[in-house]
Amino acid sequence: MGRNRSSEEKYIRMRRFQAFRRSLAYYICRVFPIKKTKIVMWTFEGSGGYACSPRYVAEEILRRNRLGETNFEIVWLVEDLKKEFPAEIKKVKNTLWSRAYHLSTAKCWVANTRTFYGTKKRRGTKYFQTWHGSISLKPIGKYRGDKFSKIAYLVSKSDSDMIDYALSGSRWCTNMWRDGLIYDGEIRETGSPRCDILFSGVEKKHIQLRKEYGIPADAKICLYAPTFRGGSQSTHRSVSIETVNLDFNRLIAAFEKKFDGTWYVFLRLHPQLSDFMKEFPVSEKSGRLIDVSLRPDMAEIMAATDAVITDYSTVIFEGFLTGQPGFIYADDLDDYIADRGTLMFDPDEIPFSVAQNSADLIKNIADFDEELYRKKASEFIERVGIFEDGHASENVVDLMLSNL
Repeated sequence: MGRNRSSEEKYIRMRRFQAFRRSLAYYICRVFPIKKTKIVMWTFEGSGGYACSPRYVAEEILRRNRLGETNFEIVWLVEDLKKEFPAEIKKVKNTLWSRAYHLSTAKCWVANTRTFYGTKKRRGTKYFQTWHGSISLKPIGKYRGDKFSKIAYLVSKSDSDMIDYALSGSRWCTNMWRDGLIYDGEIRETGSPRCDILFSGVEKKHIQLRKEYGIPADAKICLYAPTFRGGSQSTHRSVSIETVNLDFNRLIAAFEKKFDGTWYVFLRLHPQLSDFMKEFPVSEKSGRLIDVSLRPDMAEIMAATDAVITDYSTVIFEGFLTGQPGFIYADDLDDYIADRGTLMFDPDEIPFSVAQNSADLIKNIADFDEELYRKKASEFIERVGIFEDGHASENVVDLMLSNL
């Protein structure tokens, strides 16, 4: 125990020293003026692409720019410059000095994850935190209890102290953000921009993604999107996912028997894993399995699918806004709780069935009762106070304009 504490304290000292060194670049870059029309965005600490809520905020800004209503310049911090963005968005390599320069000269920041430890925000810059999760089973921040490491707290607090507005899509998130994000600032109930497409883009994305992946236009798709493991250890940060041993042929057969039609499965790695793994780790191959992990935006995938399976990801609480069935498959539930902390909901509090093995998942699909599911989903939405309506991006841009 003493050796572990000593190692943790040594690691924290090292991280604090690194943060101090990084902060010097931000102070140096304050010699440059803030540009009032400049907005800097990033997803998943730079490892993500044109995705999540920042994408939909950007699209609303670009729409207004084209109409001549605004004249914003959008700069996007990204690790891989090969990632695709609209031509109007300027991609910059996510290095210390590019971050320091662009963040120090921007009027607004829009992000879905933390900044790098050591980042410093100038007075006059506004930071809008959209966060990449919403209602979830997975505990975050103080809800992790003694599983929340000291370094994770320090990094979270350092970032949250800079946030001007944390955005919420439900009363549940509004209440949870305080301890979840370690945040005591202003929370605006704008809705979640990434959910807008679930209200306005379902038909278009159903057609588009089937065409892109060469599957029949009338095919049905189940999204399988497990979350990652790890991510906030006390002395070293890492993320991983084990090889998935689901019997996908039986899974597809179960969907076809229950819901009719021809079914495919979209496999989706978490964005913080997709840059490090060449493909989704499955123990079997099938022509009905399509790896969409390199597609940057989860929201447009959800808009195109007909069912969702995950373990602890927030995706299931957003995908069900389109009415698609959701199933939880958590074959490492006990180990996950031991590592991550107690889940945010008990199984009987959510509208989704929970399986801890493949056989039970197949049974849950066979036993799915659509009328009961819709009733439970409606009651859950009411209980947690989800107020998504497809206009969150507009609300966020209006909020940004009010700060100019």
